[in-house]
Amino acid sequence: MHRKNDETPRNGNLLIVGTTASGKSSLAIELARRRPNVEIISIDSMAIYKGMNIGTATPTILEQEEIPHHLINIVEPSEEFALPLFQSAVEKALREIAGRGNRAVLVGGTGLHVRAVVDRLEVPPRFLSIKDEIELISETSFLYRKLKDLDPSAASKIEPGNRRRIVRALEVTLGTGRPFSSFGPGLDVYPPSPFTQIGIRFSRDLNDLRIAERYKIQIEDGFVEEVRDLVSDGRELSKTASQALGYKQLISYIEGENTLEEAIESAISSTRRFARRQEKWFRRDPRIEWLNLEKDPLEVLEKVIKAFDEIGVNTLNEVVKTPDYL
Repeated sequence: MHRKNDETPRNGNLLIVGTTASGKSSLAIELARRRPNVEIISIDSMAIYKGMNIGTATPTILEQEEIPHHLINIVEPSEEFALPLFQSAVEKALREIAGRGNRAVLVGGTGLHVRAVVDRLEVPPRFLSIKDEIELISETSFLYRKLKDLDPSAASKIEPGNRRRIVRALEVTLGTGRPFSSFGPGLDVYPPSPFTQIGIRFSRDLNDLRIAERYKIQIEDGFVEEVRDLVSDGRELSKTASQALGYKQLISYIEGENTLEEAIESAISSTRRFARRQEKWFRRDPRIEWLNLEKDPLEVLEKVIKAFDEIGVNTLNEVVKTPDYL
């Protein structure tokens, strides 16, 4: 697969991205069956949670026994798992895979997590108490002038009326004592990367149908019972886990706030909107080579295998060094 004007050394690992229900995981698993010494890393912010297998469409137990998988079922649903921790876990998995002489196929639909791994983003921490104090100031123009004083570089890249970004930049600057701009060029820059990235996509109408069909199958497979088990005995999901697609709606159903049919329809609509946001996010990245799908993700399997063969052995240890903040 040709990569225009990019001489960055490949690290031997392949990243497959796409919207929810596009068939990324099944494509990665079939690739791993066709090539020896391949391990799969999930780049999914929800698949990390234990007991959330049906709703997050994680690979089956048999598939995980057949092919090594990483970053699946590693955190309790009541816990938060911050992005820097996720980055560190992926880095650890990549190095262990390279140490075994194997190669990784990374499968991702969570855009920010994918970028954090691919571009080794240094993600600024949150300072919610500082943010709350900043939000008490209603005059956005005053906040913008404050940002210009503290970090003129960041201010020059933010529209004076974009309150959300101004507040975030001030939160980080005041909380860390470092200019917000020192954390990197941001998400609008796509530097050369050692990862080879392939995107797969159905037409929007077909993906919408696949989303609805997947929910039908998940309900038949016990999705409602899975959610009921998660919240039994008064247990609560973490703020992040509770936002997982479908779970929020089924919790409302279990609590008697709507019917099952209403919950499913709401979940389908929310997931379709999320898929559009995923599509928009990934479409901005010029480094992704896109493969269009008509009926089945496996129809592009041979092209993906060819790309995987072309990038060669895993040279991760030579071309990537773990940054100090991980």
